[in-house]
Amino acid sequence: MALYHIAQYNIARMRAPLDDPLMRGFVARLDELNHLGDRTPGFVWRFQTEDGHSTSVRPYEDEMIIINMSVWDSIDALHAFAYRSDHGPVYAARKRWFEPMEPPALVLWWVPAGYEPDAAEGKARLELLRRRGPSPSAFTMKERFDPL
Repeated sequence: MALYHIAQYNIARMRAPLDDPLMRGFVARLDELNHLGDRTPGFVWRFQTEDGHSTSVRPYEDEMIIINMSVWDSIDALHAFAYRSDHGPVYAARKRWFEPMEPPALVLWWVPAGYEPDAAEGKARLELLRRRGPSPSAFTMKERFDPL
């Protein structure tokens, strides 16, 4: 059994509120993509509220920013889901629904196996990455670190 898993947290700024017709294509795929992630090899856990996703959680002053957070058994498993599964084309079409953001908008960090981070921790890790750049405490898909 692995001692560590990889946590990911990402943010996106919506072009319109979730109930706006502009966001219909994103909202229509949300449950499907969450269920796909849940069934993907290497998936461990995802942050969600009672509605089954995290779109109602708004940890930023800007109410148009939504979050996503999950835990995986490896960076490779997360990468395969994000870019090589049916999630990939939706990610590629993100500009339809989301405004460009100052990078980085995604952060990775290692967590003990069985640990479930909260939104405040994800936000803090992203802020750490933005302030200090990649480190073992907060890094990116391109600049990876081994577990501590």
